[in-house]
Amino acid sequence: MAPTQRLPASLTPLEAALAALLHRLAPVAPVELPLADALGCTAAEMPPLKPLPSRDVAASDGWALRSRDLVGASSYSPLPLSVAPVWVEAGEAMPGDCDCVVDSDSVDQAGPVVQVLAEAIPGQGVRRAGGDVAGGSPVIAAGRRVRPRDLLVARGAGLHRLRVRRPRLRIVNIPANSGDAVTAQLISESARTAGAEIVSTEATGREAASIAAALEASACDLLVTIGGTGVGRSDAVVAALATRGEVVAHGVALQPGRTSAIGWIGDTAILALPGAPDQALGAWWTLALAALDFLSGRERRLRQTLPLARKVASHGGIAEIVLLERADETWMPLAVGDLSLGAIARAEAWLVISGGSEGFAAGTPVDAYILRD
Repeated sequence: MAPTQRLPASLTPLEAALAALLHRLAPVAPVELPLADALGCTAAEMPPLKPLPSRDVAASDGWALRSRDLVGASSYSPLPLSVAPVWVEAGEAMPGDCDCVVDSDSVDQAGPVVQVLAEAIPGQGVRRAGGDVAGGSPVIAAGRRVRPRDLLVARGAGLHRLRVRRPRLRIVNIPANSGDAVTAQLISESARTAGAEIVSTEATGREAASIAAALEASACDLLVTIGGTGVGRSDAVVAALATRGEVVAHGVALQPGRTSAIGWIGDTAILALPGAPDQALGAWWTLALAALDFLSGRERRLRQTLPLARKVASHGGIAEIVLLERADETWMPLAVGDLSLGAIARAEAWLVISGGSEGFAAGTPVDAYILRD
C-alpha cells in the first residue's frame, strides 16, 4: 500500500505556520465559573473589589484600647484605666474609637483597678480597612492565570465565581498501531494545565474516512489531532483534513515537530500533531500554546534570561527546540532538536533557535520560556 500523504519539498517556516494558525482566531467570550473550576484559567475583566476588610479589624487576639490613653504605661509604672477595656478576637471589628490591640499580658486585672503595663502605637494589632485589598483593585488582573493565591483573595472578598476565558479544546487521538496513547494523554494533561476545557476522543481507525468522521469542530475553539501526520502507509490525517476543510500547511520547519500540519474546518483552527511525544511537544510548545494563549487573552508567558553554560549549535534552515536546565545562574543545554524523555522530564525551560541562526556561543544571554510556571 502506497503512502496517502507526502511532505512538500519545501517546509513552512515556523513563523509563517504560527501566523497561519493565529490570523483568524479571536479571544473567546468570558464565562463565569465557580472558583475551583476557574483555577488555572485566564482571568477576564471583572468589577473592582470593595476594600477588604471593609473596616478596621483586630489582627490578633487581645484588648482593644486607644493608644493615646497608654502614653507612659510600663511594668514599672502601670497606668490605671477608668473604663475596662474590650476583649477582641482576631478578625473582629474594632470597637468605638479604639486604634490598637495589646496582648493579654499587657493588661493587669488582678487588683480592683485594671492597669495597662505597656504603651502601644496607633494601628498596633489592627488590620486597617483596605489593608488586605485596597478598594478599587481587581481580584486578578485580566490576562493573568488564576492561581490558588487569587482564589484566596476572591474568597476573602466573598466571591463565589470568577469571570475567565477558557478555550474549548477538542483532542482527537489517531489510534497507534501499537495501541499506545501516551502522547494523547500528555497533550490532554498539558492542555488542562494551560487552562483549556478539554474534550478527548479517538478516531475509530487510522484510515482517512474514520479520521474525517472524528474531526467534529463545531463545538470547540481549537481542534488538535494526535498522530498520523507522517508519510507512513497508515498515516492519513492530512488527507482526512483535506476532505473536511482546508489544509494550510503540512510540514513545518521545526525540529522536533516537522510533520505537523495546520488547517481550518469552517471557523475552527486545526492543528495536527505528530504521534511521538517529543515531536508532539515541539509543536505543542511553539504552536498550540500560542493559539490557546491568544484565545484566552493570556499575558505573555513567564520567561527568564540567563547566559548559556555552553555553546548551542544549530543545523540551520530549520527551527530547533532547545531544552534547558538551570545550573549556577546559567542555562545548561540538555538537548537540541532531538529530545529524549529523560531530557524532557529534567527540563526547566525551553527556547527556539530560529531557522536562520547557527546557534549561540557559550555565555550568550538567552531568553527561555519557563516550563514550571
